[in-house]
Amino acid sequence: MPTLARYYIRTAFVWLVLAFAIGIAMLTSQLWALKTNPLAALQIVFYHALMVGWVTQLIVGVAIWLFPVHSREQPRGNENVAWAAYATFNLGLGLRSIVEPLLQWAPSGLVKWAIVGAACLQVAALWLILLMLWPRVKAKVSKAK
Repeated sequence: MPTLARYYIRTAFVWLVLAFAIGIAMLTSQLWALKTNPLAALQIVFYHALMVGWVTQLIVGVAIWLFPVHSREQPRGNENVAWAAYATFNLGLGLRSIVEPLLQWAPSGLVKWAIVGAACLQVAALWLILLMLWPRVKAKVSKAK
């Protein structure tokens, strides 16, 4: 398995553990039946960690590993783009995980702009992932006889 795919897949497992830790914290706080549950603000973080951090990142890691070879020189495509996507993806998701609850706990203009920045990082990561994987799924041109 290529190093790049291992990083994506291992980081996906980290997000899975974080999602379950957040889920356990939210359920535990509900058991205490508090009138105002401060951990309810973590629900969006739970879903993002689970679906974006775990599922999406796992799919990308497996795609890097198993999709058809791009070329002999660059079998996985441009790895610089893939590493940039990895960094951008996790930076955006990490930032969003921090600032999303702050929007409910202590809303401010700075927090709103931080969420916009985090979302922009995630969208940029999506485009980088597409740029990296698209050449590996295009149809081969057959030579006419």
